[in-house]
Amino acid sequence: MRLCRFSHDRLGLVRGDEVFDVTAALDGLPAHRYPLPRHDPLVAHLADIAAGIAAAAGRAKPIALAGVDLLSPIANPGKIVAAPVNYKKHLEEARADAAIHHQKQVEEIQKIGLFLKAPSSVVGPSEGIAVRHADRRTDHEIELAVVIAKRADRVPKERAFDHVAGYCIGFDITVRGPEERSLRKSIDGYTVLGPWFVTADEVSDPAALDLELKVNGETRQRANTRDLIIPIPELIAFASSFYTLMPGDVLLTGTPEGVGPIAPGDALDASISNIGAMRVRVRSA
Repeated sequence: MRLCRFSHDRLGLVRGDEVFDVTAALDGLPAHRYPLPRHDPLVAHLADIAAGIAAAAGRAKPIALAGVDLLSPIANPGKIVAAPVNYKKHLEEARADAAIHHQKQVEEIQKIGLFLKAPSSVVGPSEGIAVRHADRRTDHEIELAVVIAKRADRVPKERAFDHVAGYCIGFDITVRGPEERSLRKSIDGYTVLGPWFVTADEVSDPAALDLELKVNGETRQRANTRDLIIPIPELIAFASSFYTLMPGDVLLTGTPEGVGPIAPGDALDASISNIGAMRVRVRSA
């Protein structure tokens, strides 16, 4: 399945260049009272409402995707776990560019580990990126985003894919500077997820996906997930050895070489094979 969240928090099933409103299927989700769960209920109960989604799609009229506003397909991620410098060539460019490393030694991911981004930074492609610190360099970073399906606590890499619900395109937008990564990357709107959530059964080999990012029509980043330093199963094992991953948590797997600055007025076109493509516009905050 390809599920999107669109317009006024509608749930959509994507087929080709059309979307079918299946919001009625959400009635099958459990009701919650305070305190609310620390996970995304849709992802946690997706198997339970799959039949309801199919039934609702059968009754719905198709809507052109081009005419809807796409929000983040994951509405309630408890946490976003991100992998820094997880492509060798990006590690090399980060060490070579003073505007990236700011007189700090850029260490290998095996040494520095992962970092967290604030859930409040998550937006969808139609919401765009609002540049908050216009006086500082703000960079684009395209990444494959992995969505966790079920509770994962100290999961061995051999069973990691049992805990994957699916995938989407992710942007890890970054303000360059001397501060810690989590601060510079957690600004409102600096985690873009979209255009939709593709369930794991539709992605036969997540270790062989092509990524491409164009800025104003110019290709800036191009790579394949086979080039990840730490592959997806090892990343899940690594992350879950430190904290329990919950349904709807998002793992950003790292960005390839070619990162560069963006500015208000720019248009970012991202694509990942077997997942889709999305356009995100940049504006002033």
